[in-house]
Amino acid sequence: MDERLPALPEDWERCLAVAAHPDDIEYGTASAIARWTAQGKRVTYLLATRGEAGIDTLPPERAAPLREEEERAAARAVGVDVVEFLDHRDGVIEYGLPLRRAIARAIRRHRPEVVVCGAFSVRMAGGITNQADHRAVGLATLDAARDAGNRWIFPELLDEGLQPWNGVRYVCFAGAERPTHGVDVTGEPLRRGIASLAAHVEYTKALGEAAFEPGPFLTWAARQGGPLLGVEAAVLFDVHALAFEGPPPWL
Repeated sequence: MDERLPALPEDWERCLAVAAHPDDIEYGTASAIARWTAQGKRVTYLLATRGEAGIDTLPPERAAPLREEEERAAARAVGVDVVEFLDHRDGVIEYGLPLRRAIARAIRRHRPEVVVCGAFSVRMAGGITNQADHRAVGLATLDAARDAGNRWIFPELLDEGLQPWNGVRYVCFAGAERPTHGVDVTGEPLRRGIASLAAHVEYTKALGEAAFEPGPFLTWAARQGGPLLGVEAAVLFDVHALAFEGPPPWL
């Protein structure tokens, strides 16, 4: 391969992973998270919904606690022990100030240097049409990463004792149509990522004929990304840098 993607820098300590639904993080990103937690980094999950509209055979009031439980188990499989939910309605999340404020609040509390989320573009990797909740949460996450550092945006957060945090260096989007960086997940990180997706037992069972085995699927996806990084298996991200690494390019 003539051109390879650079590896995502790993000289940081704290990450916030934001997603619209339980299981979103597990479709690849969890393998990268397994690598990071093994390095001693702290990763926290923030879910916009409890995935209550995700199982056709279960009413929302029964699906929500089930999917929350499965997400917590999935997080533990990759070394994450803090999982928070915002309680937006599954399927009808709206991009706007309430969502930006809620994510900015979490960023101020957890003070991450890296934020990861799913792609917010209309098309994802492979040309797949993205889902509405993913688009809303992804764009809100990108904006909230800046909002969190500005004391004059959502000043009510100051009343909650949350000081501005402008320490987010990168916002990284998985499943993007045009990735810019990658993370090597060869070996144990990929195995733990597979275990993380496998924790969504009832959800994947409810998919019926659309269900698949996590192992073969995630292995195939990671091996598709690997050559772009020059490794066996990789998770790819579209990385937005919120601060210059070194002097500004015009100097």
